[in-house]
Amino acid sequence: MIKPQKKLGFTLVELLVVIAIIGVLVGLLLPAVQAAREAARRMSCSNNFKQIGLAIHNYHSSYNQIPTWCAGTFENGGDSRNPPTANNLFNLSHIPAIMPFMEQQALWELISNPYDTGGSGNPNEMIQPFGPYPDLTLAHHAAFGGYEPFLTNIPTLRCPSDPGVGLPAQGRTNYGASLGDSFLRADGSGLDRKGEVPFSGGRSRESWTRQQEGAGRGFFNARFTGRAFRDITDGLANTICMAEIITDLGDNDKRSTPAGDSAGPGSRRSGANVLGGNHNKCKSLIDPERPQFYDFSLSSGTIGRVGGAEHGRGYKWAAGISLYTGVIEMFPPNSELCISKDALGTGLLPAASRHQGGCHILMADGAVKFVTDSIDTGNSQDPNARVVGNGVDIGSESPFGIWGAMGSCKGAEVIDEEF
Repeated sequence: MIKPQKKLGFTLVELLVVIAIIGVLVGLLLPAVQAAREAARRMSCSNNFKQIGLAIHNYHSSYNQIPTWCAGTFENGGDSRNPPTANNLFNLSHIPAIMPFMEQQALWELISNPYDTGGSGNPNEMIQPFGPYPDLTLAHHAAFGGYEPFLTNIPTLRCPSDPGVGLPAQGRTNYGASLGDSFLRADGSGLDRKGEVPFSGGRSRESWTRQQEGAGRGFFNARFTGRAFRDITDGLANTICMAEIITDLGDNDKRSTPAGDSAGPGSRRSGANVLGGNHNKCKSLIDPERPQFYDFSLSSGTIGRVGGAEHGRGYKWAAGISLYTGVIEMFPPNSELCISKDALGTGLLPAASRHQGGCHILMADGAVKFVTDSIDTGNSQDPNARVVGNGVDIGSESPFGIWGAMGSCKGAEVIDEEF
């Protein structure tokens, strides 16, 4: 008697069940893998910030002062963009100064010495130490061969979670200097490009200086050199030194695309014109279907996109210009960017990140912390809060809650709770 042979293999139903089980397992595993990768990127970002904080402390140990944001060489009356008279117009960020302390000695040597754009030794092709105007366009660079130091990407200045790469940016950075809880004179207009207190309207030197000191209560005070740790009277552990920002991807993200009032005041120093009613004017540009982005088809009058394609958040680490390297602690992290007059103006410049729910901040004592988007910002919706410079009291409490208190270094405030 012949026994029937047993068939080997899976039935179609069994195969489909196995595939379904594998699909479920993969679906459960992928989010965990993504979360693990983001956790690693977030840790790497925090480590970058720690390195920058250490560099700032080493700079202070060497020179007994904080590196100046919006500084450099003074205007010399020549062409600031082309050799041989190119100069940075007193507009460098604080980052070039700390290069030797963050393992960038070779780049520092290029910046701090005359730079030969043609390689021929011709004096007419030389750029003086500390470079040309840091807000050069790509066309300006192409015209004389390019100033390579300012075009260099530095890994320590990049958050791994930020995907921005390449042109039209010229050396991206994800870490901005804390300029305090007021946008008044956050463009450095308390001193002119020759390092002098400007005289206009019959105002005295003392009046200008007091306004700059009152408005510039951040760890960095634009163009004012000589500030040291001793001047951070709220305490290093209570004061933000730098905060995370995102770099622009050209996608109209409200956190990185410069919007504002192109009419603006005659001077860029006051961001008051970007506030209207009980909110900033740029809120009218937010896409109702995609609230993370601006929709510039909603532009009305002078309210809309300002600047060109080469003006984006975090685009130029060497530039002491608020859009590129400045943070103001008025509005909470990851809220909308809204600047005055044009891309070089001051205004609402919040911290931001590609991490979920908040961003990293570097405290003045070197500690790196993560703050959430929901941190207390007090009176941030009040358009009159800290706009008028003459009414600023250096020792006054910040109207912007815990966030503003951490942003100001002279508010006589102590942060006595976790955030």
